[in-house]
Amino acid sequence: MMGLRQIFESENISFVEVSEELIQDYLGMVNDIEHVDRFIGGWHEPYTEADEVRWVREQLAVQAPVFSMIEKKSGKFIGNIELMDVTETAGEIGIAITAKMQGKGYGTEAVKALTAYGMNILGLKKVYLRTNLTNDRAIHVYAKCGFRETGRTDTQVCMEFCR
Repeated sequence: MMGLRQIFESENISFVEVSEELIQDYLGMVNDIEHVDRFIGGWHEPYTEADEVRWVREQLAVQAPVFSMIEKKSGKFIGNIELMDVTETAGEIGIAITAKMQGKGYGTEAVKALTAYGMNILGLKKVYLRTNLTNDRAIHVYAKCGFRETGRTDTQVCMEFCR
């Protein structure tokens, strides 16, 4: 992982620019139907290497605020986190963590770090998210990070963090 460019960091995580160097890690994560994919969309054909290369190149071309998370201690890939639909004042968090790295506190640390990045570096006033209604672990993490529920649908919980 020599060519990865760190953008910011937290105590245990390096937040790096997305990279073609991590394509195999991305594929392993997004195609994990049981632990990851069912919470980030699901019900599609498996992503291919070409799909992921195209995605990385698109993100880099528009300088999207999407980051790969690398465990500082081991150099292992944790997952990806991003701010989507960013306006002058708000952005939506999206996060995916590999099955092997779930349940270790990285989600909490990453959400807090990206929220701070959005507020302090990008100048956002609000960071919001939507998560699967059945993803109790994520709902707990977001609440622990200071997000408050703003609504529910049949399938999702909507939450936000305001300055």
